[in-house]
Amino acid sequence: MYPFIRLYSEVYKSRRLPKLGLFDAHRSVLHCWPQDIDPWVELNNGRTLTLFDLGRVPLISRLGLRPHLKANGWSMAVAGASVRYRRRVKMFDRLEMVSRLAGWDGRFLYIDQSIWRGGDCTTQVLNRTAVSSGAGIVAPEKLIRAAGFTDPRPDLPGWIAAWARAEAERPWPPEVDRIRGG
Repeated sequence: MYPFIRLYSEVYKSRRLPKLGLFDAHRSVLHCWPQDIDPWVELNNGRTLTLFDLGRVPLISRLGLRPHLKANGWSMAVAGASVRYRRRVKMFDRLEMVSRLAGWDGRFLYIDQSIWRGGDCTTQVLNRTAVSSGAGIVAPEKLIRAAGFTDPRPDLPGWIAAWARAEAERPWPPEVDRIRGG
């Protein structure tokens, strides 16, 4: 089940925190609870992606983007993700999540998130996020400017730009027959 109560709690807590600058990090503390684990009593890989929502949604709020999404009838959807799992997370571990906007291009916002236990990074995800309307994808620049940010669009870090280029070459829909040898 989706952790709605945890999400609402994180959004509520973030409302009392100061607004962030465009590239500032939102930090939050979470725990690996029994409902988050897999048969090996570790944080489930799929649940990890869900838990990243607990940092991404408050980040969007603290950046001041939510009112502009609502006013324009826009929404945000993850349009792709690249994940690195590097350290095991056990039940009841106390974790810190760091979420930040890494940049944007003509179609997507790129949000970099990581989960830390002590001084060790356990997991990192790069989310390619689309701002969308009933008419399709909205240029991220429109949302950024609507929220009052005047920062120039920075170049994406090399590793993000390389990932975006690789994703652009990936066939869609998948070439199932070729994969199966057909």
